[in-house]
Amino acid sequence: MFTCYEDLPKMGLPLGQEVFVSDSTLRDGAQMPGVVIKVKDRLKIYEYLHRIGIEKLELFLFTESDKEAARAMMNCGYEEPEVTGWARASPKDIDLVLKMDGIGETGILMSISDVHIRTKMGLKSRKEAEEKFLVALDYAHDHGLRTRAHLEDMTRADLEGFVYPLVAKILERDPECTLRVCDTLGFGVPFQGAGDPYGIPEMVTRLLALGAKNIETHIHDDFGLGTANSLAGYWHGANWSNMTFLGIGERAGNSELEKALLFLVQRVEGFQKYDLTCLAEFALFMETHIGIRVPRNKAVVGRNIFAHESGIHTAGVIKNPFIYEPYPPELVGGKRKIMIGNTSGTEVIRFKVEEALRELMHIEASLSKDDWRIRAIHAEIRCLYDQEQRNSCISDEELRAYVEKYFLFKSIFEKEAHRTEEPGENARSRDAISDNSEMSEKERL
Repeated sequence: MFTCYEDLPKMGLPLGQEVFVSDSTLRDGAQMPGVVIKVKDRLKIYEYLHRIGIEKLELFLFTESDKEAARAMMNCGYEEPEVTGWARASPKDIDLVLKMDGIGETGILMSISDVHIRTKMGLKSRKEAEEKFLVALDYAHDHGLRTRAHLEDMTRADLEGFVYPLVAKILERDPECTLRVCDTLGFGVPFQGAGDPYGIPEMVTRLLALGAKNIETHIHDDFGLGTANSLAGYWHGANWSNMTFLGIGERAGNSELEKALLFLVQRVEGFQKYDLTCLAEFALFMETHIGIRVPRNKAVVGRNIFAHESGIHTAGVIKNPFIYEPYPPELVGGKRKIMIGNTSGTEVIRFKVEEALRELMHIEASLSKDDWRIRAIHAEIRCLYDQEQRNSCISDEELRAYVEKYFLFKSIFEKEAHRTEEPGENARSRDAISDNSEMSEKERL
């Protein structure tokens, strides 16, 4: 039934709402320990986000370099991503946003769990926290800024007793306010029916019931559920999710932008607005310029996700990539690699030998995996691994040496030997060579 990527059915969002993506790579992601992103590199990241089609990004505006980067991004003249600000619940912070010409939206941090209110902020009560948050919201709204209420540590807060009543007051003041569900320590779960305070589906559903027009998730990945929770937010009615590229950020980081985008584009209806073809290039930039190590098996952008070594897998991919690749490499700017290693069989040897012959001799050879030379190369390589003399794949350069040995030099030696053999032996030798190869004498030489 399913024999190619186009055959696979796509899913639809149950509520059918239009959804968007916002990025925090240059805000939350930049808080990753040991990461320092120069202004020129921030601008390059902004360019990649523009190429992808991300709708918004958020920035700190506290330092001169923060402001320089924001101005440089807005001077690019791109409609997307929109540059937005970030502020603590303080008019002083909001003034920093107001002073940046061209920025029309800011997030406002509202720490809503008791441990944050009393211990981190040193406030005496929830009532005092509520007043602080609403004063800041009013100040931003009255000065013409669109607002996002960042409900920090929501998955450890008293939702019924404090958060939902606060949300009702926020929406009374600013019905267009984006309510950000902040799963600050990754305690949220994507399971419907999990209940408060952990269930992301229940939170989003309840915010919709309170009249929220804009709901955004911002999920940390401490339990490895960041991207799943972001997608669950969409599934239950959120229209935004805030993520970082490669999931960078504090501690275990954030929901991974590239994973959510791939899921939306490849498996959900209606997301062709995002262009993922620069994702592999973007990841390489982050590795070489920002110092973010990308694991080779990392989904979407890892170096090995289109690399095939095992006999069963390589044989399948050579016949039809759809057999063992869930999406084509070009979708994310990746490249397929057929590799020879400990688990490779003669089929991959055959494929790589034909590839090497094209490079070495500029010929199109058609070989059988039972060709004696293919089996000889396979036996030599197998011996390396069996004797534990090798703990890595065979490089293309090494394989070319085997091809030269068995298909070039060995054939020449055999031809010279034929000239000195007895007529009977010479005929038998030629017959043996012919039986073991589908290549012509011209191709061998």
